[in-house]
Amino acid sequence: MRFIHAADIHLDSPLSGLTAYPDAPVDLLRTATRQAFIRLVDEAIEETVSFMVIAGDLYDGQWKDYNTGYFFCRQMGRLHQAGIPVYLLFGNHDAESEMTRKLLLPPNVHTFTARRPSSFHIEELNVALHGQSFRDAKTTENLAAGYPPPVPGAFNIGVLHTALEGNAAHATYAPCSTAELVARGYGYWALGHVHEHAVVREDPWVVFPGNLQGRHVRECGPRGACLVTVDGDQVQRVERLLVDVLRWQVLEVDATGARSLDEVIRVVGHAFEGLLDEIGDRQLSVRVRITGHTPAHGELFGRESHLRAEVLSQAAAIGQDRLWVEKVRVETAPPRDGDALRSRSDAVGDLAALLASAPEDPELIAALAGELRPLVDRAPPELLQAVPELAAIRSGELADLVRKVAPGLVAHLAGNG
Repeated sequence: MRFIHAADIHLDSPLSGLTAYPDAPVDLLRTATRQAFIRLVDEAIEETVSFMVIAGDLYDGQWKDYNTGYFFCRQMGRLHQAGIPVYLLFGNHDAESEMTRKLLLPPNVHTFTARRPSSFHIEELNVALHGQSFRDAKTTENLAAGYPPPVPGAFNIGVLHTALEGNAAHATYAPCSTAELVARGYGYWALGHVHEHAVVREDPWVVFPGNLQGRHVRECGPRGACLVTVDGDQVQRVERLLVDVLRWQVLEVDATGARSLDEVIRVVGHAFEGLLDEIGDRQLSVRVRITGHTPAHGELFGRESHLRAEVLSQAAAIGQDRLWVEKVRVETAPPRDGDALRSRSDAVGDLAALLASAPEDPELIAALAGELRPLVDRAPPELLQAVPELAAIRSGELADLVRKVAPGLVAHLAGNG
């Protein structure tokens, strides 16, 4: 017997981080969660699974109109025609308190109520599923404590939307401990809410499938659901079904060996080619971090906009409409030869020596603050919020800013003779 365990689908939730760019894949950003869900249904039909479990946050919240509901019903109709039932639990995003629009679901969809824990028994498979949907979005009581005892002789599955022992990255909804779940005596816990895939433990299995489609750069890497194979009352294996259509990636490019901006760009292009070889037919959105102690650091200093244009050009040439750049961050440093720069007997050497001691010179810091503060005071509030360095100037705390900027400035001047 095999079943699919999915969660945190967030249908019609928009993807963020690319819409401000003119080359962004707007249509894909708008429909990615739907396309990922279609892929999941395709997998269920192709694998001829016995049933599907959705452990909360099918919806991202109240529908703007009925189109989200129509789409879900169409996909459930496909599963109904294939003879695949679905066991659906609602979490914090699609709790009863959040959803005012509803549609009657196809007969193969069985919903866990929010009033109390409920159970479904699939007689021909000898499987019992237990779960409770959220009544309120901010459900902070331990729902698992009220789940029923396991059905004797059956394979028991607990379906729960939970932070599980206060997962630091997610709000503590329906908190409980792994020990509590194990003590319940079920063979498998199908969890939702945490967006990263995690097998918390085996025997019994406690699993987060992660969300179906990454929605921004903080949800990087492969996304999908789990395919669970059971023999009798034992889980044989849990495999990932990767169904995401646009994958987010942070690409760290080590520019240590690059001696010029052109060489840095070639290193980035080579890294892009490697990424595309790994993702199959998916689209890719990348945040590029250029790091390393490199002789090109001085040439990159202050040229972030030009560098971004060059990186976008590489993405367009290599990606062929499959690769987009979310952001480019320059985090390089000059070669580890600061002493050599300070020992130079010219203006660059004098400046390097001056800047090396500048963070500990209160008079210099005060003078610098006096020069920069009038410029910062004229900046709009949204710019102050977006650029932390401006807030540091406004508060007069410039020592760390000088430490950060000085090596790049010196390397830039040294590189330009």
